[in-house]
Amino acid sequence: MKYYGNRFICILLALIFAFSALTVYAYSENIPSVSARAAALYEPESESFIYKKNIKLKLPMASTTKIMTALIVLENLPLDKEIEVDERAIGTDGSSIYLERGEVMSTEALLYSLMLGSANDAAEALAYEISGSIDAFSLLMNEKAAAIGATDTQFKNPHGLDATDHYTTAHDLALISAEALKNAKFKEIASTYKKEVTSNIKTRLVVNHNKLLKMYDGCIGVKTGYTQLSGRSLVGAAVRDGLTLISVTIDAPDDWSDHKKLFDYGFKNMHCEVLLEKAEFKRAIPVLSGEKQQISVENSKEIKIIYNRERPKISKEIRLDRYILAPINEGDTIGKIIYKDGERILGESPIVATEQVDTVKKKSFFERIFG
Repeated sequence: MKYYGNRFICILLALIFAFSALTVYAYSENIPSVSARAAALYEPESESFIYKKNIKLKLPMASTTKIMTALIVLENLPLDKEIEVDERAIGTDGSSIYLERGEVMSTEALLYSLMLGSANDAAEALAYEISGSIDAFSLLMNEKAAAIGATDTQFKNPHGLDATDHYTTAHDLALISAEALKNAKFKEIASTYKKEVTSNIKTRLVVNHNKLLKMYDGCIGVKTGYTQLSGRSLVGAAVRDGLTLISVTIDAPDDWSDHKKLFDYGFKNMHCEVLLEKAEFKRAIPVLSGEKQQISVENSKEIKIIYNRERPKISKEIRLDRYILAPINEGDTIGKIIYKDGERILGESPIVATEQVDTVKKKSFFERIFG
């Protein structure tokens, strides 16, 4: 009897192990295999890396460098500024729009040339305009990288042509791209397929090298890159159902396929849910010592959550006093709504006044006596 009991336990344990192994294998089948030497899939709102492959490996990144270049330009130059092209930018190696001596072009036109046409001469023209030299502009790029946490990145130029100690990581390139996409103009440029740009000499048509804009539904950018030394680099971004994903590959022979796999994996496994719309919560609150007896309030911020596969257990807490003491200005914060998963805060939205209420003016002694 003892023999059969032990045998039963062994069989049961074997079945449990086999089922566990099958479950792990089934899950691992969903994780994409990519050609890239280094790759990342990043969700910027939750600051989550959904997919990682050698994300801390320092590698040359070719023209994906221009993401940081564009960000620095947008932070330092007006879009309508007319820039006379510095002669040092003329004849820059690699991809180019072939700027000419005496040519004048707006910041905006140079940015479209930089991002769509991947123009190295436009990159240098912008760098000289802002900093006066490539080294000084590279210093700005490195300072910005450090400020956003891209600490394993070093720039030596604004275009990404091969240079000693010019490198980044898949991790850092995701952070840089997320920062750039916060800028509405950058997002507009990166998602544009083609654009006519004009100067005092000619009009050019620049066409985006990023095939993902046509290949993947919801794609909004970002930038391609290639040199013989670095191989093919690509940063993509796509939005579906309120969820933004940023994909990065460095040294990827089959980059278009890699990014499609990464996006499909991310959108299958990550979910975005709006818990509270902006101004969805509305209430009238009594006012003490005010010219009005009550005031209207509402929440000022949307709350949404992003989660991986399993929805968190959500609770809601409204913190709001039963009455408010005047004076109150429009926009004053008087409470908040909090969504939690246990003790972990998922999101908060301030409750603000939608109108102004002044303190009631007290009558003087003579006004009270004589009306």
